[in-house]
Amino acid sequence: MKGQRIVFVSKGRAELEEFPVPAAAPGKVLLKTECTLISPGTERASLLDMTDCKGWPKYLGYSAVATVLECGEGVTSLKPGERAAVYHSIHASHQLKQECDLVRIEDPSLPAEEAVFSIVAAMGLQGLRKVRPELGESVMIMGQGLLGLFALQCARLSGAFPLIALDFNPERRKLALELGADHAFSPDEPELEKRIAELTRGGVNAVVEVTGAPDAINLGLRCMAPMGRIALTGCSRTPTRELDFYHAVHRPGITIIGAHNFVRPKLDSRPGFWTMRDDMAMLLRYFSAGRIKTRPLISERAKPSQAPELYKRLTEGDPSMLGTVFLWN
Repeated sequence: MKGQRIVFVSKGRAELEEFPVPAAAPGKVLLKTECTLISPGTERASLLDMTDCKGWPKYLGYSAVATVLECGEGVTSLKPGERAAVYHSIHASHQLKQECDLVRIEDPSLPAEEAVFSIVAAMGLQGLRKVRPELGESVMIMGQGLLGLFALQCARLSGAFPLIALDFNPERRKLALELGADHAFSPDEPELEKRIAELTRGGVNAVVEVTGAPDAINLGLRCMAPMGRIALTGCSRTPTRELDFYHAVHRPGITIIGAHNFVRPKLDSRPGFWTMRDDMAMLLRYFSAGRIKTRPLISERAKPSQAPELYKRLTEGDPSMLGTVFLWN
């Protein structure tokens, strides 16, 4: 049996190719993909060869929803016909994955194009978990891409007040307000630090930085309250220069937390550090209950055959590509 998958063949260039679909193997599950989701930041960086993973071809992707076709020996949490959210999938019509990378979708009525956001949402959520927000603390989410918008919705559920969103894009600031932010600003707004200090009565208690931009870290630190916490959730591709550690970190007692998604326990969740699968399962339940919104984040539905055109737009920095979903059926 032949399947199709998206491949990055060279810098800035993606294609659709055929591949032989493998059989299930011990501990692994063969899946038929319903949809996959582009992760704009990571996939753009990879396509432009800005990541540590060098060389071509590359097979990227973060998030998929798929139906189980066949289970290998030893698989106990899934059976054929059930649907699963797939962690670190590739953009392909079929997937062969370890059981530990799959979370069963309990709600049969949850659309695949909404469930597919559980993976990227979990990546934003883990950054928020690590700053441990308490009811009534002020929280600022820097960057309103997919990770930021999910971190923002989770912060609202955690009781953050006021909840502040930062993004240069006015459409994303508007969406952040619709999804629960109390205030949304552009990072280059005049007297921004003074305005945030007034709104928070002295500075933000917790910051989740999702852009990975070097200047954003300095801005976040300048907006914080003494003894505040900042989680560096976005992947920084270039060094942050001229960071005054004494005045920005040491003297005010700021806690800086590296919040890469890989910094998680593998098996057992604990406060502030949940496993990927536990976060995904929780988020799927919140999606079904309507407590976290996914549909407003879908900016485009596409056929896999449109991949060359879509990835060209992504490399050019098209700001409209927020949540682009490939439909494989």
